[in-house]
Amino acid sequence: MYVRVPPFVRALFDSLRDLLPIILVIGFFQLVVLHQPIPNLGEILLGTLLVVLGLTLFVRGLDMGLFPIGESMAHAFARKGSVTWLMLFAFALGFGTTVAEPALIAVAGEAAEVAASGGMIENTPASRDDYATGLRFTVAISVGFAIVLGVLRILKGWPLPYLIIGGYVGVVVMTMFAPESIIGIAYDSGGVTTSTITVPLVTALGVGLASSIRGRNPMIDGFGLIALASLTPMIFVMGYGMVVA
Repeated sequence: MYVRVPPFVRALFDSLRDLLPIILVIGFFQLVVLHQPIPNLGEILLGTLLVVLGLTLFVRGLDMGLFPIGESMAHAFARKGSVTWLMLFAFALGFGTTVAEPALIAVAGEAAEVAASGGMIENTPASRDDYATGLRFTVAISVGFAIVLGVLRILKGWPLPYLIIGGYVGVVVMTMFAPESIIGIAYDSGGVTTSTITVPLVTALGVGLASSIRGRNPMIDGFGLIALASLTPMIFVMGYGMVVA
């Protein structure tokens, strides 16, 4: 007899399955390698349950909200036929999602604290806030630029490997001239920008736009925006470090 499982329950099991490898790794090293009991087991189990529930709600929210709105707006702009408005939307989307990225806010704040303790900037709240804000806006502008470049690539049909190779050549060149203290932050900025807020909307934009343009393959042309969004912050942040150093 076939029993229909509610979609939310199935999503809960999927989230638990995705987290299971992490749970097994932590349990193995804690019990087998370190030979220590798991501390605060009750709190950890409750926290794990909350993580599973939060991940389930987050993924369902992406499927129900962010992916559809991103794709529908891409289709709407493609039908409108205005490249200028599409470019402005692409930049605003990249900038807005990145400047609100929790991971970027955390990294920028930590970088400001380290810069202040290392004597790069004055160790005052105002100086730390200015440094963190400047870093966040630099990364946000770079991602906005990357999304614009990615949208142009989809419209023009430019090969993605050429852009990626050229971008990493630029990263290597900038690394040779940037202050040593900013290089690690710049490289990490490329990763933290592609997180929970940015990825769903940017991916939906690329796939939706490629689906709306005749002659474009969503599988080939619709993806790649995230790669550009993780590349340009490295160049821009190293440039930021050269200016404020």
